[in-house]
Amino acid sequence: MPGLPEIFDMSNPGDFDAGISAAAAALRRGGLVGMPTETVYGLAADATSGGAVAAIYAAKARPRFNPLIIHASSVEAAERLAVLSPAALALAGAFWPGPLTLVLPKRSPTVIADLATAGLDTVAIRVPAHPVAGALLATLDRPIAAPSANRSGHVSPTTADHVAADLGGGVAVILDAGPTGIGLESTIVGMADDRPRLLRAGGLARSDIEAVIGEPLAAPGTTGGAPVAPGMLRSHYAPAARLRLDAGEVRPGEALIAFGSGLPAGATAAIRIVNLSEKGDLAEAAAGLFATLRDLDAVAEAIAVAPIPDTGLGEAINDRLRRAAAPRD
Repeated sequence: MPGLPEIFDMSNPGDFDAGISAAAAALRRGGLVGMPTETVYGLAADATSGGAVAAIYAAKARPRFNPLIIHASSVEAAERLAVLSPAALALAGAFWPGPLTLVLPKRSPTVIADLATAGLDTVAIRVPAHPVAGALLATLDRPIAAPSANRSGHVSPTTADHVAADLGGGVAVILDAGPTGIGLESTIVGMADDRPRLLRAGGLARSDIEAVIGEPLAAPGTTGGAPVAPGMLRSHYAPAARLRLDAGEVRPGEALIAFGSGLPAGATAAIRIVNLSEKGDLAEAAAGLFATLRDLDAVAEAIAVAPIPDTGLGEAINDRLRRAAAPRD
């Protein structure tokens, strides 16, 4: 039976180096690590080891046709794994390190385990901005596969406690750096064909990306049913509670996720109310979304969600809410 994970408080200078060393050692022997990033906590494994990558799929109960994001230490490191077009290099220069994932043609031969890319001829790569993730990549000196550190389809983790609650002894080490800053996964842009495509809305707004490439992002296009990037399954990020979106009123027995200064009719009867941002700040709302879903899932069987603007980071927030509310496969 697996034991409990070793947890390091990365805000404590005395624990930082010890945590990085323990995590790197666990990765080298094929183990899994709960790794903080600026978006959400990732379930890290050595991306060059097929066995380690298989352990990610087993721990998450993740479908093996769903590819993983590969984390690289720098643009130069990413270029050793994938072919970056001039447009991709422009995006990398503008937003790496940061919450942007690019789906790019794989270089051949590649050190990346085939399972990590689900057998595709593309690879999803990003350079994380979090100092703990950066230190771990530098120490390990090889790419890291790291989807969100939760059971597949569940709400993504934004604290170390969320990782421990979902995965427990399936993780050798958890690096606890407190709540994540952005709270939504990275934005994913496909760069493998004729024009950049928004494959998943996330922590970087569409408008910021379009300002760099000088054209609107195209829609994902058809994929024949198999996802070409993480986060594209219809039902995803889902609590056990039923979600009702764009709610203009609160029904009996519901908890409420509010946004802005006003509350829907019947809010006073809600089991519990959490306002993602009373001042209507979408960045604040994004940072608290997944923790709120987890908290309300523990107290209610149904959750009403007030309307949230579909602009800026609101596009990603609403994407996650729609997938959380989708019928379960």
